[in-house]
Amino acid sequence: MARIKDRLRTDLTAAMRSKDELRTATIRMALTAITNAEVAGKQARQLSDDEVIAVLSKETKKRREAALAFRDGGRSDRAEREDAEAVVLADYLPEP
Repeated sequence: MARIKDRLRTDLTAAMRSKDELRTATIRMALTAITNAEVAGKQARQLSDDEVIAVLSKETKKRREAALAFRDGGRSDRAEREDAEAVVLADYLPEP
C-alpha cells in the first residue's frame, strides 16, 4: 500500500481529533480523489506512491487555478480557502 495514502489517513484522524476543519476537509477530498483514481478503468487497483503524488499534484493545481478564478471574480474569501487547501496538499508533495 502507498505510504503517502497511509500518512493521509493518519493525518485525517489527527485533524479530526484536533477539530481542524480545513485540514480535515482537504485530506478527505484528497483521499476521495485517490480512491476515484483507484477505481477508474476496467479493474480497481492500488496506486503506488508516484501515482498518489500525481493525483495530489493535479488536485493542488486545481486549487491554485480555482483561487485565481475566484480572485478575478472578486471572491477573495473563496480564493483564500482554495489557497489554504493548496498549502495543505503541498505538505504531501515532494519539493519541486
